[in-house]
Amino acid sequence: MARFTRKAIIQTFREMLEKTPLDKITVTNIIERCEINRNTFYYHFRDIYDLLESFFKEELERVIEANTNESWQNMLKDIMQMITENRQIVYHIFNSLNRDQLERYVFDSTNKHMYELVKKEADGLNVTDDDIKFIAEFHQYAFIGFFLKYLWNDMKPDVNEFIDRLSTIIDGNIRLALKSCSDKNNNLSENKTNL
Repeated sequence: MARFTRKAIIQTFREMLEKTPLDKITVTNIIERCEINRNTFYYHFRDIYDLLESFFKEELERVIEANTNESWQNMLKDIMQMITENRQIVYHIFNSLNRDQLERYVFDSTNKHMYELVKKEADGLNVTDDDIKFIAEFHQYAFIGFFLKYLWNDMKPDVNEFIDRLSTIIDGNIRLALKSCSDKNNNLSENKTNL
C-alpha cells in the first residue's frame, strides 16, 4: 500500500506540473488532490524538492531501463525526446528553480551515468578511479552547459542533430583524455622503477 501511495503522490505531482509552475505547488495542494493526510506525504517525502528529486529519478530510470543495451547517444536522444515531449512540465520546473538548484538536479541525475560511460572507455588503460571521475565530471559539466543552452533556446535544435554533434565532440575526447592519463601514469611508474 505504501508503494502505491508513493506512486500516486508522484503521479499527482506530475499532473499538477503540467498545468502549474513548481513554485506554485504546495504540499497542501498535493495532499488535498491525493486525498491523503499530511503525515502520509511526509512519510514518503521530506518536502516538495525531495518529491521533485524522486520524480526526476523515476522519469530518468524509466528511459534508461528501456535503453539498457543502447549506445549512450540513443539513450540521450530518448531522454531529450522525453524532455521535449514534456516541455510544459520542464519549463514549469526550469522557470521555478534557481540556476544552482537546476544544475544540481541535472548533475545528480547524470553523475553515475557519465562515470559509467568513462569507466567503460577506460578499459585496458592504466588510469585511476580519480582519473575516471575527473574526466567524467569535466564532460558532465560540458553536457550540462549544452543542456541548459538547449532549454534557454526554447528547445529549438533538433534532438537528433544536437546529440550527433555532441557525440562528435565527446566520443574522441573521452578516449584521448583517458589515454593521456594512462600515459602519464605509465611514465610515473617508469620513473619510480628507474630510481
